[in-house]
Amino acid sequence: MTKKQKLELTWIGKEKRPKLEPRILLEDAEKSYHAKQRVTDNDIFDNRLIFGDNLLALKALEQEFTGKVKCVFIDPPYNTGSAFTHYDDGLEHSIWLGLMRDRLEIIRRLLSDDGSLWITIDDNEAHYLKVLCDEIFGRANFLTNFVWQKSYGGGSKARWFVGFHEHMLCYAKDISRLPDMWLPPDPEAAKKYYKFTDEKFAERGPYRLQPLATTSMDERPNLRYPICFSDGREIWPEKQWQWSQERVKRALENNELVFTTKGDKTSVSYKQYLRDTSGEERGRKPTSIISGHYTQHGTNESVALFGQENKFAFPKPEGLIQTVLESCTNPNDLVLDSFAGSGTTGAVAHKMGRRWIMVELGEHCHTHIIPRLQKVIDGEDPGGISKAVNWQGGGGFRYYSLAPSLIINDRWGNPVINPEYNPAQLAEALCKLEGFSYAPSETCWWQHGHSSEADFIFVTTQNLSAEQLQALSDEVGSTQSLLVCCSAFRGVTAA
Repeated sequence: MTKKQKLELTWIGKEKRPKLEPRILLEDAEKSYHAKQRVTDNDIFDNRLIFGDNLLALKALEQEFTGKVKCVFIDPPYNTGSAFTHYDDGLEHSIWLGLMRDRLEIIRRLLSDDGSLWITIDDNEAHYLKVLCDEIFGRANFLTNFVWQKSYGGGSKARWFVGFHEHMLCYAKDISRLPDMWLPPDPEAAKKYYKFTDEKFAERGPYRLQPLATTSMDERPNLRYPICFSDGREIWPEKQWQWSQERVKRALENNELVFTTKGDKTSVSYKQYLRDTSGEERGRKPTSIISGHYTQHGTNESVALFGQENKFAFPKPEGLIQTVLESCTNPNDLVLDSFAGSGTTGAVAHKMGRRWIMVELGEHCHTHIIPRLQKVIDGEDPGGISKAVNWQGGGGFRYYSLAPSLIINDRWGNPVINPEYNPAQLAEALCKLEGFSYAPSETCWWQHGHSSEADFIFVTTQNLSAEQLQALSDEVGSTQSLLVCCSAFRGVTAA
């Protein structure tokens, strides 16, 4: 295979791509919900729940949120042929791949440069999805395939083996920009290992001692040098130190090194504090095997929220989503889930102080997600991670639906503007179509939106004469530009 050749996953109909109209979002204030009062100063109210097709919704979000989403967690239908209550989960393989491709391409554009994508899937499509994601995100941006232990027993009716796990594929938008991932420290482990305290750095809390010397076989001559002890002796590592001389010099000045003498041998350790210089706890690294958050936990949470008869089928447990968000986000980061299901991602993100956007087409958006979020906001959801994060309620969300298509055919088959659009909606739709931010001015009647400080758009259903256009041009002036969208204009064309 030559360097120019590229391996790609192919399927029937891959070349077919939908033509997407960037729709506007229409808020329904009656379905939006906010806490009656602020609970903390960090309450977030501008979260978004979007009802509608998730491909069109992703396209609708593209203009405003490109490069702004820190984490995308999706739990798409697994295409297993099972008869799920809330999903059509038996699509043909090639159709499923096309649907996922179209959505993942937009998701990649929505992710920030330091953002990441997490997709849960099972064996039926996991390996095809991996190759598809390699094509869209690049193999170099693949982080790992997390193995999620979904159950802890049962399976006696299985024919060949007991399936205990599912997959969670994880990709970076740009692995060179992705920050380190940490989970909060385990309280018991922190108490067991971080035994020492230091008055000089009391704000960092307890610390433990770690050897400064390394047994790494990767020899680097610049890391082999002597460290001077207080009595003037030079201490050499058996192989090399972990830190550069400059880093060791700073550590000595800050009293971060500890010398331990046993017999005629002196070793050097450094103080690894539980908290770093910013006050954040160092925690522990995520592992590629995730256990302790089982499907049964999600089912129990669903029963507690909706009752046995209305429980959601196989929801992901809140603890699993918490592990994801703890690994790759910080408070106030934006989280997106375009396969919202019963709303677990939004509920967990809300409790953890993250901003969120969820998209759902099924009627369970109204029967499950909205009631669930209302309980979260009112502080009436004691289940899931509520106790772990000391959730007391607060914040809110806005409910949106997708606007209908802007252009429809009249009874004679002629394309016309959809009469369902009012003037404000028409102006907003044309702003989105033309790449402008919709921001009607309260003082300047012809400014309906802008693309820069001096580039504006004006939308009207009227016909404009040459005299009206000239008057408008004079008012705009020579230092600004204005795109005029009108029904028609009449002017004189020179011979």
